[in-house]
Amino acid sequence: MKNSMEVKIGSTILGRINAARMSEAERQVALNAMRDADLLVDAIVWVVRKIEQFGERLFLKPAMKHQA
Repeated sequence: MKNSMEVKIGSTILGRINAARMSEAERQVALNAMRDADLLVDAIVWVVRKIEQFGERLFLKPAMKHQA
């Protein structure tokens, strides 16, 4: 899981968390917070894309009267 976390969060941020002087419990809390933030951002991006797709279907459909 460490490799997948490193890819998702970024090795720089993960390196800073690992280099910080804190207990293992605090380190785990920080990593969990980063994972949760990443999941939240992914969810927001997904919702925005779905809204864009819905808008394209709703507003960019050619009307019957405009077709020749």
